[in-house]
Amino acid sequence: MEEQPKSIRALFLSAESARQALSRVSSPTNSPTYQDSLTNTIATYEQCLQLSQQVSLFSPNETLDDVSSTDLQYMTISYQLSELVQKVVGDVFARKSNLLKARDYYEQFLKLLDSYDILSRSDARLFEQYLENRNNFSTASTKDAAARRDAKITRFKEEKELKRKLEYLQQNPRFAENDEQVVRDLHLTNLAYMTHQTFASLESIAQELHIISLAPPTPAPESQSALAPDNREDDRGARDGYSDRLDQSLPGLRNSGPILSSDGKPLRPFTLLDNRQRLQNGVFRPDHSLPTMTIDEYLEEEKRRGGMIEGGGEQSGIRPEPNEDDLDKADEETLKARAWDEFKEDNPKGSGNTLNRG
Repeated sequence: MEEQPKSIRALFLSAESARQALSRVSSPTNSPTYQDSLTNTIATYEQCLQLSQQVSLFSPNETLDDVSSTDLQYMTISYQLSELVQKVVGDVFARKSNLLKARDYYEQFLKLLDSYDILSRSDARLFEQYLENRNNFSTASTKDAAARRDAKITRFKEEKELKRKLEYLQQNPRFAENDEQVVRDLHLTNLAYMTHQTFASLESIAQELHIISLAPPTPAPESQSALAPDNREDDRGARDGYSDRLDQSLPGLRNSGPILSSDGKPLRPFTLLDNRQRLQNGVFRPDHSLPTMTIDEYLEEEKRRGGMIEGGGEQSGIRPEPNEDDLDKADEETLKARAWDEFKEDNPKGSGNTLNRG
């Protein structure tokens, strides 16, 4: 029996070393390298937890005084597993599974502390509230805003004090070298701090599970027998050129199952526009029409269409200088001037206005 605790100690030290190495990894949490290391760390902790259960390291018949100071650190295995499982990346269904798994580990951690009367009076009462309503758990009252604020502040101050004490004991290991009580106090303080973190995580998990429950369900793959009636209806519509489906023009929605269930609930996301990109592009567009061409391009286009008349303006009043050597042009201008003079003599000013004369 003395060999088993050594194996637990070796596994626990290996798991702790791997967890600390994960915290120093610079790659993002969704990278394959990080996820592989995370999976191996979780497996090591699970082996350590399984081994502690096999040897009955903690028994409900014991009290806290019966547990040695060295074995107190093994009470954190379930807590560390909960923290690591929540970092596993996956789709929405895998995320829900990981959240439920992490919640179970948190419960194991709290039940273990409660069996040894390690939980404080307020934490024990909060644990009872959690067991009564897991899905809507909150660390403070959701009805009274003032009471909720006071409870949040109180827990924040307690957590801050525990964290300060824990950091002091960890930064001064010489106090624990020859004093077992200091080592015991260090582990108990660490368990109290993890208890605060556990209740905050359980509240966050309850909120996230509620959000996931609101997501539309993914339609199950339809069998060939279920598709046969729809295919026959499509064939009839193709023959007579009529179809009552509204999504025929949407390529992304063809042959993807019905949009609404029989009771009117949506089975999958859909849009009434021609595509999702068009809707996305129209969100941040300006509220006015932007120009499609420059002014010079517009003038060139108007000239090409014949919508502009050349000339006019100040330049039209400037008469070109006559060419004295062009006799034909001079004679033409002279004849034109004489004809104009004769016209004015034959038609004096006002001779055409014969109205309103007595």
